[in-house]
Amino acid sequence: MTWQKYYVIFLHWEFLYAITAFNLAYPVTPWKFQLFCMPQNVTNNCILLPDGILKNTSNMSVDYEATDEDGLKSSGAYISDGSNTTLYCYFGSGQDKNCSSGMNNIERKAVDSTTNSSVLQQLGANWNIQCWMKGDLTLFICSMESLFKNSCKNGDLKVNLSYTLHGMREELPVVPQTDSFQAVQCICRAEGCWECHVPVLTAKLNSTLLMYLKITSGGAIFQSPLMSVQPINVVKPDPPVGLHMEITDDGNLKISWYSSTSVPFPLQYQVKYSENSTVLREGDEIVSATSLLVDGVLPGSSYEVQVRVKRLDGPGVWSDWSSPHVFTTQDVIYFPAKILTSAGSNVSFHCIYKHANQLVSSTKIVWWMNLAEKIPQSQYTVVSDLVSKVTFPNVKATKLRGKFTYDAVYCCSEQECHHRYAELHVIDVNINISCETDGYLTKMTCRWSANPIQSHVGNSLQLRYHRSSLYCSDSPSIHPVSEPKDCHLQRNGFYECVFQPIFLLSGYTMWITVNHSLGSLNSLPTCVVPDSVVRPLPPSSVKAEMTVNIGFLKVSWEKPLFPENNLQFQIRYGLSGKEIQWKMHEVHDAKSKSASFPVPDLCVVYAAQVRCKRLDGLGYWSNWSNPAYTAVMDVKVPKRGPELWRIIHGDITEKENNVTLLWKPLTQSDSLCSVRRYVVKHHTSHNGTWSEDVGNRTQLTFLWTEQAHTVSVLAINSVGASSANFNLTFSRPMSKVNIVQSLSAYPLNSSCVILSWMLSPSDYNLMYFIMEWKNLNEDDENKWLRIPSTVKKYYIHDYFIPIEKYQFSLYPVFMEGVGKPKIINSFTQDDINKHQNDAGLFVIVPIIISSSVLLLGTLLISHQRMKKLFWEDVPNPKNCSWAQGLNFQKRTDIL
Repeated sequence: MTWQKYYVIFLHWEFLYAITAFNLAYPVTPWKFQLFCMPQNVTNNCILLPDGILKNTSNMSVDYEATDEDGLKSSGAYISDGSNTTLYCYFGSGQDKNCSSGMNNIERKAVDSTTNSSVLQQLGANWNIQCWMKGDLTLFICSMESLFKNSCKNGDLKVNLSYTLHGMREELPVVPQTDSFQAVQCICRAEGCWECHVPVLTAKLNSTLLMYLKITSGGAIFQSPLMSVQPINVVKPDPPVGLHMEITDDGNLKISWYSSTSVPFPLQYQVKYSENSTVLREGDEIVSATSLLVDGVLPGSSYEVQVRVKRLDGPGVWSDWSSPHVFTTQDVIYFPAKILTSAGSNVSFHCIYKHANQLVSSTKIVWWMNLAEKIPQSQYTVVSDLVSKVTFPNVKATKLRGKFTYDAVYCCSEQECHHRYAELHVIDVNINISCETDGYLTKMTCRWSANPIQSHVGNSLQLRYHRSSLYCSDSPSIHPVSEPKDCHLQRNGFYECVFQPIFLLSGYTMWITVNHSLGSLNSLPTCVVPDSVVRPLPPSSVKAEMTVNIGFLKVSWEKPLFPENNLQFQIRYGLSGKEIQWKMHEVHDAKSKSASFPVPDLCVVYAAQVRCKRLDGLGYWSNWSNPAYTAVMDVKVPKRGPELWRIIHGDITEKENNVTLLWKPLTQSDSLCSVRRYVVKHHTSHNGTWSEDVGNRTQLTFLWTEQAHTVSVLAINSVGASSANFNLTFSRPMSKVNIVQSLSAYPLNSSCVILSWMLSPSDYNLMYFIMEWKNLNEDDENKWLRIPSTVKKYYIHDYFIPIEKYQFSLYPVFMEGVGKPKIINSFTQDDINKHQNDAGLFVIVPIIISSSVLLLGTLLISHQRMKKLFWEDVPNPKNCSWAQGLNFQKRTDIL
């Protein structure tokens, strides 16, 4: 009956196991737990087994769950294979004092380093176990620490871990299949320490891992109960790396590190540090950031820090501690130690100074710049008993001093300065960005000059921009979302970058970022709308011509296709040549395609160019068009006919004389612009009026038979004939009218002669004089010129030889005819003193001074008088070549 009773109990227990197998699996915790294994004859109050199970079960593995007196749950298993010695195992917390003390008693009995299987069979074993997921999330590790310190030397001791990986908990089978488990052999890593490695795919981190341990040695077998765990809940990150410390800009000690593990959940960090300064200070804090601030930092202090990491929310395993890092502060602490700022900013430095192991009072701290300039005390501020501050207002860009690209700021005591200093880097980021859109409206080119900051070695420049959907804001600002733009340095020292394609009405906010080893600085942002910065294409089909009859320069053009806005135009023109002196003409009528305007000279070649710009003033002027050139052509009839004179052959008193009519060719300015032929008009009282076409000739001989014969010469070009012409009347009675009383000729030099004359009153209408001259020693033709009637002395410019004889004839010309001439055959030889009051004579005084020593002496005697006469009678340089270019003020100084 007893055997049957135990058999019924066993069947009932097997049924319970079948329906609760998984629920009884031991949940693996992130911290250490213990596996207790004992032989059959060892009793332990921690284990509650159904009576009779140990004696009547065979070839079975039974899981159970029991509760000890402290309410701590434990799991166990009994193993029997019919041939080997069987031991049962259960899990317990390290906090279970009764169980652990019982096991420790057994452990103390098994101290021999030669422990063998017989000892295990008699005493059992106690294992400390901890399982975790490695930081790279690819390997699950269980570590077992045995009582027997030399267990690795026991050659027949083997540890295996059997596992199977399932999906979510609700998807697990009620009874796991034995053939679904895989076994891995655990490795003895160190004395008494074993490790079991299970590979896990990253995608299976949230799955459930079922496993159990099997320990064999000789004839003894230890098998743990079933364990379960989700790998994601026991991740053990790698220790933090990159541990470093620095003094912040606020004067605190900043401890920073990096997480070497990439995990799909937030982390927390435990930081422990010790400070060795005037007092010993220790700290232990848990933070979620990768840095920790420690205040109250003093010069000459030493800090030692370690950090470890663990999952922030939910279960997890603390990483190992990082390697300790030591940081020692200097005798002078600057905060910040280096400042990067832009020109025009206000910046401040703080310092704490320790001199000869004594902290210096902030009231006794002085500041220097580059050890050459003491900073005024008005810029100091006492922050606390030990902290002094200096402020630099409106800083200027740093001037390069050799290799130094910064200014050194020194915090000093009243006696000396420490060799350490703070660095002030000031960069001028006042960069002007200009953009222009091409005439085809397909791209926008932006450029800026990097000259202010190019000299700072190591700086890199980058244009960043943000495009808004429409136009620009009134006050552009740096947008948190921006894009970089590739720009290239050109030969002209400007950076250029091209936006293509473009959105004509979008607002492009852009700025320059200066990347420095200490950080970055941004220039003031500017916003550009491509449609507002168009540089149109230059006007095309430009033509230039002189208009006929009007005599204006006319320039015509074709408006460019883009942009479609109204345009204004600008014309520049000038005489064609190597260096054109341009003049400007504005055209504000958007519909105009041509413009006409007067020019001073109608008979020269002009070059003209046209450019355009939006009429509303936005954008840029286009480039100048290709030049157009005018052609020289007749634009008007000649202004007047040529000047006339005559040569009468024979005695004028005779009834018939041959007369050769002479005239001077017209200049371009008078002919406008050429003369094709001349026409001579005759008028007499009996024969009336007739004309003779003489072509391009400049003289005509005709027979004079009348008492009066009037002629005029017309100049004819492609436009027409001159309307204002000179008339010359030949009258025999008028040839006897004598009004010229005297005529004098005074040579000034070989190229200039002064003629002066005196007239008697006359009732005739005097129009002008004709002056003739010729060399009597040569057969030269008479030379002549017309002189206004109001003039009484005149300068003739020609080549004169003083030793030659010249004939000078002065003809008065009346409306009624040519009067009787006054003729002289030599230069006037009157005493020079007789003509002191003649302005024409004393113009030659400077020449005489430079050529005659005797005359110089005479002039020095009468200095004041001669000086006065000189200035009263100074010649007009325009009328006499020798006087041109002379400084008469300087000549008076000589006098």
